[in-house]
Amino acid sequence: MRSHEIDYQIHGDDLQFVEIELDPGEVVIAEAGAMMYMEQGITFEAKMGDGSDPDQGGWGKLKSAAKRGLTGEGLFMTHFMNSAPQGKQRVAMAAPYPGKILPINLAAAGGQLVAQKDAFLCAASGTKLDIVFNRKFGTGLFGGEGFILQSISGDGLAFMHAGGTIVEKQLQGETMRVDTGCIVAFQPQIQYSIERAGNLKSMVFGGEGLFLATLTGVGRVWLQSMPFNRLADRVIANLKPGGSQGEGSVIGGLSSVFERR
Repeated sequence: MRSHEIDYQIHGDDLQFVEIELDPGEVVIAEAGAMMYMEQGITFEAKMGDGSDPDQGGWGKLKSAAKRGLTGEGLFMTHFMNSAPQGKQRVAMAAPYPGKILPINLAAAGGQLVAQKDAFLCAASGTKLDIVFNRKFGTGLFGGEGFILQSISGDGLAFMHAGGTIVEKQLQGETMRVDTGCIVAFQPQIQYSIERAGNLKSMVFGGEGLFLATLTGVGRVWLQSMPFNRLADRVIANLKPGGSQGEGSVIGGLSSVFERR
C-alpha cells in the first residue's frame, strides 16, 4: 500500500508541533494523545494497528496491537481523515516534551528506519509500524531500551520526536560510540551493538553509564542531545525533600531542613 502524500509545516523552536495538511480522503496516523487541534472537516477514529494492510483481518490487527504493547506504546492508534467534500483540512500533532520534531521521507531513507520505541509521533497513512528484536543478548540487556526497537517502513513522510537538539550523522564504514539513550533512529543496514564504557573505574565513576552503543556501517544515524530519561533524572535529582521550592544549593537544602522543624 502506497502512503498518502501529505503536506506539513513545523511550528515552534523547542516545544514544537507539526501542522499536517490533508486533501479530501487523505489520512494521517498518530500516537494516541498526540493531537493538538484539528479543523472542522477532520474526523478521527481509534483503531488497532497502523492500517498499512487494508486486507488485514481481526487476528492480524490484534497481533499488530500486541506487538505495539511490547514496545510500551498503546494498543490503539488514532487515524485522522479529511472527510470534507472538498478543500484541504489541517490537523496538528504536538511533541510530548521539549525537543525537536524530525520529518523523514521514508522513500529517500531507503524505505525503512529502526527507531527508539518512543520516537514515533505520526506518519502518512500506509506507513507500517513493527518491532525489531535485538539479536545479541548483551544489546537487549544493557541497551537502555530492552530487546525491542521499533521499525518504521513505507514510502511517505514519518515524523519522529526527540529531546533537545537532533543531529544527523552519515557513517561511511566507521564506528561511532553513542550513549544508548541518545539514539533516535538509524537505517537498518547499520549494525547496532553494546560495549563496555572503558575499564571498571570509568564504568563506575565516569558518569557515562556502564555501557555504550556502537553503530557501525554505511548509512544515516539520527541522535538527540537530551533524552527524556536524562531530563527526568536531572529534574528529580534537583527536587528538594518534601517538594519545597528554592535554590538547589547546600545552603538551600539546610534551610529546608530547619523550615520543617
